Amino acid sequence: MTTRILIFFILLLLIWYLLKLFERRNIYFPISRIEATPKDIGLDYEDVFFKTDDGAIINGWFIPALSGEITILFCHGNGGNISHRLDIIRIFNNLGYNVFIFDYRGYGRSKGRVSEEGTYRDALTAYNYIIRRNDVEGEKVCIFGRSLGGPIAIDLATRVNKGILICEGSFTSIMDMAKIAYGIRIPAKLLSHRYDALSKIEKVTIPKLIIHGRSDWMIPIEHGKRLFQSAKPPKEFYEARGGHEDIYLDDEYWKKLSKFIEGYIGKLIL
Repeated sequence: MTTRILIFFILLLLIWYLLKLFERRNIYFPISRIEATPKDIGLDYEDVFFKTDDGAIINGWFIPALSGEITILFCHGNGGNISHRLDIIRIFNNLGYNVFIFDYRGYGRSKGRVSEEGTYRDALTAYNYIIRRNDVEGEKVCIFGRSLGGPIAIDLATRVNKGILICEGSFTSIMDMAKIAYGIRIPAKLLSHRYDALSKIEKVTIPKLIIHGRSDWMIPIEHGKRLFQSAKPPKEFYEARGGHEDIYLDDEYWKKLSKFIEGYIGKLIL
């Protein structure tokens, strides 16, 4: 009987380990190799390394605009690394905004093991770094989170509550995403990752813009609508044409985004 009990607990431990491994591999898709830099698309940039309070070494790029008073803090999605966001970096730069984009630990040249708590620490450290720069106005920072970066940006906004927040193509929680993927709601106790943006966004007091593509098949637009409903004013919602990856092709997307940014932390020109 003792041997059977031991085998039973070993099997439970193995199942638990495989579940955690499966969970991580379905959330994070990091790539280490930097494919290109802003210099390759004609932009000046500063290559930056900084350390989090738990010792992770994080890599980021600061891309200045010619007359940039506003800085975009870019929390990217779960795949690739910062080198795969050059197109959107160029657009933000053309709009006249500085951009600071960083890789979470385990992505690109950032060191450490990626985790939910780790991504929150990375974002907070990135924020603290840029507001201390002499060429950044600390009150004019736009926290921008795309996809997985949305819950990370929301968490950051609850901690700093300065500037403005934009979430694009983001989800409500890992539990809700797991239900979409597997058709069942996995108990929260079985998951080591939450990314519970829905419960956190109601704590954000700064102005917020929720953007979602109406034909997003990866993260349904209902997630964006629920985030908006839970958020407290001031808040805005924009239903963009396109889906998860082609949302940037919507010219109205950029008009809405820039009008929101300029209206709250810039000089609005109508």
